[in-house]
Amino acid sequence: MSRSNLLKTQDSTFLDLIGNGKTYRVPAFQRDYSWEEEQWEDLWNDIEELTISLDKRHYMGALVVEASSDREFLIIDGQQRIATLSILALAIIAALKALGGTDEEKAANNDRALRLRGKFIGEKDPASLVETSKLFLNETDDAFYQDYLVQLRTPNNPRGLPKSNRLLWDCFQWFKKRLAPKATDGVTLASLLSETVARQLLFILITVEDELSAYVVFETLNARGLELSSTDLLKNYLFSRVNVAADLSALQRRWKTMMSIIKQERFPDFLRYHLLCDFPQIRKQRLFKQVRDQVHTPQDVFTLMDALDKRAELFAALNDAEHEYWLEVKEAKPYIRELQLFKVRQMTPLLFSAWEKLSPADFVRVLKLVSVISFRYTVICGLNTNELEPVYHKAAKALLSEQATTPADVFGQLRDIYVSDDKFIRDFEVKEIDTTGQRKKLAKFILCRLDTDVSGVSRDYEADPGTIEHILPENSSADWGVSFPSERQKDFIYRLGNLTLLESTLNRQIGNTLLSEKLPIYRNSSYGLTTTFAAAAPDEWTPAALDARQGQMAMRAAHLWRSDFE
Repeated sequence: MSRSNLLKTQDSTFLDLIGNGKTYRVPAFQRDYSWEEEQWEDLWNDIEELTISLDKRHYMGALVVEASSDREFLIIDGQQRIATLSILALAIIAALKALGGTDEEKAANNDRALRLRGKFIGEKDPASLVETSKLFLNETDDAFYQDYLVQLRTPNNPRGLPKSNRLLWDCFQWFKKRLAPKATDGVTLASLLSETVARQLLFILITVEDELSAYVVFETLNARGLELSSTDLLKNYLFSRVNVAADLSALQRRWKTMMSIIKQERFPDFLRYHLLCDFPQIRKQRLFKQVRDQVHTPQDVFTLMDALDKRAELFAALNDAEHEYWLEVKEAKPYIRELQLFKVRQMTPLLFSAWEKLSPADFVRVLKLVSVISFRYTVICGLNTNELEPVYHKAAKALLSEQATTPADVFGQLRDIYVSDDKFIRDFEVKEIDTTGQRKKLAKFILCRLDTDVSGVSRDYEADPGTIEHILPENSSADWGVSFPSERQKDFIYRLGNLTLLESTLNRQIGNTLLSEKLPIYRNSSYGLTTTFAAAAPDEWTPAALDARQGQMAMRAAHLWRSDFE
């Protein structure tokens, strides 16, 4: 599909969007209103700046709509911004109607309020005298928006409102307070809406031809605020396949339960990994198309929900070592923590299959295997992660079809991504890990595992109180320039061979001193990795000495991070 057929884009002011008899509807099951004070404040500050610079424009980001006709549109992405601007318009109209003054001034302000209402909110029906609306929210919020905000009525018990309704009401009250200092005359208030908001706020209006186009477009957007997510688009499609009220209620309950387990923002990943058990490759950008091609009927929707229900808790547990899932499988917890530390997820389809087809003990063996593979392939060798998903899919499929029935069989399926000892050792020998940011935990994990092997004392990288000691200091003195020229020191500071573990009290003592002054303190350490180094340390710490130490560490690492099935 060419881009020209996929969408139409144009810059539009708020007045362009809301004028000329256009109406906008939020799909019934799209996310509820969710903006809070932080977002209201940001929007208000932007508007305040525009009142000072009348020739300035402010972009509000993309608004994605699907055209039902030339005047009716579904809001696919951007409902939070449009709803909030409409509430601001209502707050300005309310402030105009509340202004005092002479009878002539009151009449003028009421006329301004009436004209602004017709332009930005909707017109009064001549028969019922009820105000109509240009904007219709989702099924949770629309009744409150139409019956209270549009009519400028106060709810009897605002505190008892559902959360999103209360946010709508709070937004209206918040803007009324911000408008109070400006409510000195009707001209200023009316101009704020009819000029500043209407003409100086610009949107990138993207009109798409169907739901699939909307999903593809969404994947390229980074809209401001708490906007629509790909989860919302997937949800909207699934709910659109169900028409019976009782089925919709059941689906709503099940959806809510599932979101409480896996969280809204993670649903696309969960769904993709679920589908990767059966399909060799599914790009995130094509996830919506995959679902649309598979799910047509209400039965299809509930079949998919049944399958997802079975894996939702495991998906959550794979991202949480303290999840109750592991109470009966405590041996799994260290490997769950490791996979979180390595920031790898490609093996998820395999773990779904292993949990369903293997015993808990064999599941743990597979979990350990993928942790070892991940450490070798991703952490140390930094190989292309795009190659992983097809291999993990193949292994998952083999388990589900019972072509593989044991952890050893699984290793046979994964052998292509198991890095050889030779390559692992070569890459480990030159590996550096920056210890100044988030990767500091990774460096400590490696050092703790090595130290456990040297000393026989179990070292948990998260609980162990030791600190990472840089033999060549991060901020070295001039004396170090003899062995490590200053212009090259950055190439050695974070090499694994330059790192060891040391008690914090001892670390504070040694500062940036040379190796000869550090060695007596190293010998007093309780860490085997450090005392062993001190016992065989060279007289001077040089690049060659560092290379030699890191080579020894690499040989030990190849022994530690090894498959049980070779």
